[in-house]
Amino acid sequence: MDPDLSLFDEVVRAGSLSAAARLRGTSPAMVSKRIARLEERLGVRLIHRTTRRMVLTARGEAFHREVQAILAAVRAAEERVRDVGAEPSGFLRVSAPTSFGRLHVAPRVREFLEAHPRVSLELNLSDAFEDLIGGRIDVAIRITASAGANVAAERLADSPRVLCAAPAYLSDHGTPASLEELRGHRLLAASGQLPWLLSGPGGEIRVEGESLVRTNSSEVVRELTLSGLGIALRSLWDVSDDLAAKRLIRVLPAIEGSANVGVYAVTDAAPPSSAATAFVGYLRQLWSPVPPWGSDRRVGS
Repeated sequence: MDPDLSLFDEVVRAGSLSAAARLRGTSPAMVSKRIARLEERLGVRLIHRTTRRMVLTARGEAFHREVQAILAAVRAAEERVRDVGAEPSGFLRVSAPTSFGRLHVAPRVREFLEAHPRVSLELNLSDAFEDLIGGRIDVAIRITASAGANVAAERLADSPRVLCAAPAYLSDHGTPASLEELRGHRLLAASGQLPWLLSGPGGEIRVEGESLVRTNSSEVVRELTLSGLGIALRSLWDVSDDLAAKRLIRVLPAIEGSANVGVYAVTDAAPPSSAATAFVGYLRQLWSPVPPWGSDRRVGS
């Protein structure tokens, strides 16, 4: 394996020459010299470099996809030959939804890194549906009914969602006793989250409507709900503590969000790195068979 190819991959994944140099324990000048040597050999410019930033050229983007596939195939072959993988190491870029990442991923990063000290981790939180290749993401945590095409996805946990409201709202506006009454209440949802797809004793239910407040933030919806502004459909991983403490009350408890929605660990279809495999295994251990927000938690009604 050409060592300059693996260095090029590390530079792209780390985001800069200096970051890759730190991971390798060498100087940025040496990394830059080797990348320049690779470009000279190929006869193309792979990276636009300035003192402040690094941007892949169009040919560099295409070449990096090819290099990733080659390195992944080599890693997989080595793992098969050794039978047992080496200690996880290298750069690991993880993305997760903002609220979920803050509540359930970030607090557990320390334990993972202490168990795998040779892994260098970057955690990015965003509610956007991150592109693995474009974002150079090794593991994406997605809460969805469909993890997407041309990826490898493992469902790590269910993500039950319940209708809920603050006691103050229910005191002022009453508690809906049916779906028909629910449709007449103030609804709260982030952009793109309505209509609600629900499941009840009678089967699948679709609730149309508009949010009383427009926002692109699911965290804002949670705060608005806690303030007593309306009724929201919230994930138990987000509000189970609020339900247990009676800061929120379940509405129409026989009805929940669609059971198709789950928490997935998504990786590229190519074999993942040892660090990515270790991280997914760590999350599986945390959230399976019953996650901390699971049905064994007292969530109120």
